[in-house]
Amino acid sequence: MAKNKRAKKTKTGIVGRLLGFLAWLTGVIVSLAVGFGMIGDGKIPLLAIPFIPNGIIVFFGWVVVITVLLGVILAIIKQFE
Repeated sequence: MAKNKRAKKTKTGIVGRLLGFLAWLTGVIVSLAVGFGMIGDGKIPLLAIPFIPNGIIVFFGWVVVITVLLGVILAIIKQFE
């Protein structure tokens, strides 16, 4: 017997969608806070990591900020597909 393998559609109510959005937004805000904390004033990061030079921390702070912003842009584009 051949079984019909269709993907189950999960019904997400308004509360579930709202909670999902709030979790996503919280992640974006926290990521940006950490990224900008790592950047600091561009020379001395506000969030320091022991044994890692400040220049590397600032670089990865920019990586965090850029990837978060890129993720936000892609999420907005996906909503309009």
